[in-house]
Amino acid sequence: MILEAVYHRPKLNWSYAYDRSTMHLRLRSKRGDLDAVIAITGDKYAWDRTITHIPMHIFARDEMFDYWEAETSPPYRRLRYGFQLIQGEESVWMTERGFEQALPDQPLEFFDFPFMNPVDIFEPPAWVKDAVFYQIFPERYANGDPSLSPKNAEPWGGEPTPVNFFGGDLQGVLDHLDHISQLGINAIYFCPLFEATTNHKYNTGDYMKVDPHFGTNEQFKAFVDACHQRGIRVVLDAVFNHSGREFPPFVDVMKNGAASPYADWFYIKDWPPRVEDGIPTYDTFAFEPLMPKLNTEHPEVKAYLLEVGRFWIEEMDIDGWRLDVANEVDHQFWREFRQTVKAIKPDAYLLGEIWHDSLMWLQGDQFDAVMNYPFTNSVLDYTVHGKLDGLAFANEIGKLFAAYSQPVTEAAFNLLGSHDTPRLLTLCDGDERKMKLAVTLLLTYPGVPCIYYGDEVGLDGGYDPGCRKCMEWDETKQNRDLLEFFTRTISLRKQHPALRSTELKIVYAKAGDPCLAIERLDSHTGERMLLVLNAGDEPCTLELPLGDRNVWRNLFTSNTVEARQNKLTLNLEAYGFSLMQLEVKQPAEA
Repeated sequence: MILEAVYHRPKLNWSYAYDRSTMHLRLRSKRGDLDAVIAITGDKYAWDRTITHIPMHIFARDEMFDYWEAETSPPYRRLRYGFQLIQGEESVWMTERGFEQALPDQPLEFFDFPFMNPVDIFEPPAWVKDAVFYQIFPERYANGDPSLSPKNAEPWGGEPTPVNFFGGDLQGVLDHLDHISQLGINAIYFCPLFEATTNHKYNTGDYMKVDPHFGTNEQFKAFVDACHQRGIRVVLDAVFNHSGREFPPFVDVMKNGAASPYADWFYIKDWPPRVEDGIPTYDTFAFEPLMPKLNTEHPEVKAYLLEVGRFWIEEMDIDGWRLDVANEVDHQFWREFRQTVKAIKPDAYLLGEIWHDSLMWLQGDQFDAVMNYPFTNSVLDYTVHGKLDGLAFANEIGKLFAAYSQPVTEAAFNLLGSHDTPRLLTLCDGDERKMKLAVTLLLTYPGVPCIYYGDEVGLDGGYDPGCRKCMEWDETKQNRDLLEFFTRTISLRKQHPALRSTELKIVYAKAGDPCLAIERLDSHTGERMLLVLNAGDEPCTLELPLGDRNVWRNLFTSNTVEARQNKLTLNLEAYGFSLMQLEVKQPAEA
């Protein structure tokens, strides 16, 4: 028994209230080392009457560890607990004091979860669990009102550069809501709409005003209303880490220097603010002089930005915020921002742009989710780049599952590309088989999938600015096969609760083998699905131990396959996949 590998601590992702009556307990051990783990639980004030032994199960694995989990409903919403670790005939008990050779007589040595206070329970908006997002870069989606376009706007569909304009606007998005609805989208995430000088608008000049090249505040409100009538939520992008150079307080600082009433709104290291050898004498996003960093600890800055958060939620009825460079803003600001927004609209979705481990932002006091780039990288390394075999990818999934609580996984914002990354089709070198493989994983994975505009019709492009092409509206130039595939797969996700649940089991994954089989379950409906993938360039045949005489139906082809002699045999083409549903479970023969 390798006790050095065993880990648990109260709170965070190791013991938490899933809802107001249910707790999840987790423990880590060396992979394959323990035969069983039992959670010993009870109420600290009524231990003898409430002590319960709960078998734990392995809910995730990675290359080094098994992650065990048990669910319990404490009768008095508080819990003392320990663990019995079993290997063969040997047992060791784990308490807060460490490892012991016998079960302690009383619970004072056990771990303590003091009380399941409702305000501490992480409860992301329920609607996001059924959402499929669509990210729109507004300047490049559609030009619906040429009278609003910048004077230097170029003809639609030209080569994007970091500085050129094509005239995309709100009317253009409104004109194409049918496309968005028919694709199956029920949530839109806009890159910034606020007034700014650039085409990307991440250098905000006025946080309270839609950029005139996009439309007006009144037009935006009408747009939100039109989306809500179709059942589509709207999330806006805001940059509170930094403003633009044209933001009036910064203009005043540049004009009046240290005498400006806004001098402390920014982090000026040396007066007057200037750029020396390419480095500003004031803090910025990266070293970009156009983007001075805001002092979100300053009371006036905080009050202003919280009012921005309130205004667009309350007055414009948006459904949430995507928050740019969120990890460079102080935690206290985000706590107050959450309280401000949730007081107005409790089910608003707060999404932070953080590319790495985000546990400390996902405790229920700041964000509901972050942009799940670790998921992005793992999927691309498996389906596109060939860096991961089936087992390595399964281990990556296990690591992600164990890193966060279940509510975080349910609300995670999963994507394969964005305005900050190369287009998926370009990463695939134009191979639509690889692209479909990756998209199938995205749309059958727990969490909240997001489609980057244009991927569905075959837009390509490298890093910025290539990934910010104009949307293709000429149907003769669209990849209609891809569009049908996206539409069909999104529809399947919405039809089948198992594809949205967090119940996931790896059925087949081996080192050196690019094939992978994942079972998807929904305990509420009893639905059982099977996703089988071949990320290799050669056909493969898999024999999966999935019960005798069970009949599985391929949801893309409607073909059925029956398990024989406790094996389900499947043939996959290179970069092929099958998504199957258990249709009939036959009784065993007498």
